Amino acid sequence: MTKSSKTTEDATKAVTDAMAQLQKMGFGSMNWMGTDWVERMSDLGSEVLQFFADRVEKDVELQHRLLHCKDMSELHKVQAEFFQTAIDRYTDETGKLVEMSTKAWTPATKA
Repeated sequence: MTKSSKTTEDATKAVTDAMAQLQKMGFGSMNWMGTDWVERMSDLGSEVLQFFADRVEKDVELQHRLLHCKDMSELHKVQAEFFQTAIDRYTDETGKLVEMSTKAWTPATKA
């Protein structure tokens, strides 16, 4: 047996055991957690990671702009623009994540 297949088997067993524990705790049958649900959760995770990457990029851009400010009024303007844009992006992203989460869990509420 190769190391990668052993690792895959260990991960699969861990997930299977966790699902069995949740069922024993009263969550009932979790058959609704099929491929569609896993894909939606993967999309949700990808969205969060992409958002974080975008925010880091904007943070680096801010540092560059701050270092090139010629006076305090320009610095204040750059900071104000950055914070307003960040607030707008976080607000938009929160709405998007709520919508994606709702879609991901919809099969659970029907099960």
